[in-house]
Amino acid sequence: MKKTAYQKELAIKATQKREGTDNNKRDVMKIQSWLTLFSMRNPDSGTATGIDGDFGPATERAVKNFQSFNSLTKTGIVDQELFDKLSSNLKEAFEKPLVGNNLRSLMIEVAENHLKQHPFELEIQGQSNSGPWVRSYMDGHDGSPWFWCMGFAQTILDQASSAIDKNFKALMPLTYSCDTVGNTGLEKGLLSRYQKIRRDPSLLKQGDIFLIQKSRLDWTHTGVIIAVEGDVIETVEGNTNHQGSRNGVAVMKRTRSLRRSKIDVFSIEPLV
Repeated sequence: MKKTAYQKELAIKATQKREGTDNNKRDVMKIQSWLTLFSMRNPDSGTATGIDGDFGPATERAVKNFQSFNSLTKTGIVDQELFDKLSSNLKEAFEKPLVGNNLRSLMIEVAENHLKQHPFELEIQGQSNSGPWVRSYMDGHDGSPWFWCMGFAQTILDQASSAIDKNFKALMPLTYSCDTVGNTGLEKGLLSRYQKIRRDPSLLKQGDIFLIQKSRLDWTHTGVIIAVEGDVIETVEGNTNHQGSRNGVAVMKRTRSLRRSKIDVFSIEPLV
């Protein structure tokens, strides 16, 4: 894989604890982030806490609540072994062995693997689009300006193509911009415009990347097509919400109508 920033989200430099001499602000913020992400999937766990880099009594209590929820000894201390449990969803999304044997099936498999692990952004120090999932998709970047839908889509493409020894950069450059991918598609003859697709939905294939068109050379959102049925596509997309926002909060599975949205499609066929 080319996009390996996720690996930094799976490790801490030293054991972290209340008033620990080896405490590291960045590592404490990672711990607090994963505790809060855990609470989103388990709202009765009592692990939501502030993300400020200070391992104080609230963070210690949140750690103990995580340990209690998982039937572990309540020490309030986070060593690498416990951090592995905190960040296990990310590891599962990126490193679960794949079974598909062609790029299109792998695109669906990888996208659904990520979806099952509940990737969610956080707001940290007033900045949306933040947290370990966003940094993993955006090569270490996060914060309000870092809309992460293309980072997610390219991560899926990278992970799927790497499984069959292909380099996704042969198809498109590493980018976080829908416009860059859209223009690359036009230059290479790989982008089908929504008008053509509406006339012939058979142009759509599972595993391709959709782009929501705002104007002829301006695209605002993207994701992976996992199913096609008539005029409707099912997608897995990042930085969205239940309303289909281009600056939402999570990875979600959605249905989109080809008749109601200007959906252009970038074909992955050259790598298939």
